[in-house]
Amino acid sequence: MEDISKNILMRASRGDMEAFEIIYKTASDFVYRTALRITNNRDDAEDVTQEVFIKIYQNLKNFQFRSSFKTWAYRITVNAAINTCKGISKEMDRRDDDTSLMDRDMDQYASSQIENPETLIDEEDNEKRIASLLETLNPDQRACIVLREIEGLNYQEISEVLKININTVRSRLKRARETLLAYKNSEVITNGV
Repeated sequence: MEDISKNILMRASRGDMEAFEIIYKTASDFVYRTALRITNNRDDAEDVTQEVFIKIYQNLKNFQFRSSFKTWAYRITVNAAINTCKGISKEMDRRDDDTSLMDRDMDQYASSQIENPETLIDEEDNEKRIASLLETLNPDQRACIVLREIEGLNYQEISEVLKININTVRSRLKRARETLLAYKNSEVITNGV
C-alpha cells in the first residue's frame, strides 16, 4: 500500500469526502487482500472490507499518528477478519459440502485469463495450496502467518498491528509453522510422495 499523506488523513478526519475517497482507493485492495487471506472467503472478505472502512471513517478523527496509517489499517482489518472467522466457525460444518468461494473465484479468474494457460494453472494451484494451508490454522495463527509471510511485516510490526506481546507473536508463528509442517508431512504420506 502506498503511503497516504498526513494532509489527506487530516482532511478526511474533518469530513472531506474527496480525501476519504483517496484513502479508500489507496487502501482498499490491501484491506481486501489481507481480509481474504485471513477469512479465506470472498464474501466475508468483502464484508470485512466494508466494516474496516466504516471504522476508519468513524475513527479517523481519533487517529493520533503514533503509528503509521498502514499499521492502524492492518490492526483494524486483522481484528475484523479474526472476529468474522470466530463468528462463522460454528457455521463451517455446514459449508464443508459447498465449493469454496475462493475456488470459484480462481475458476472465474482462470476462464477470464486464457492468454497463458500454464501460468494460470500454476497461479491457481498456488492459490489453492495457500488457501488449503491457511485453513489448517486457527484465526489468530492465520493472522500472524498472513502478516509475516504474505504481507512481509516484521515481528514488531505484527505485535503493534495485533496489539499483542512480541513473544506472543513468536509463539503463534511457531505453532502455526508447526501446524503447517505437520499438515504438509501428512499430505506427503497420504499422497505417497
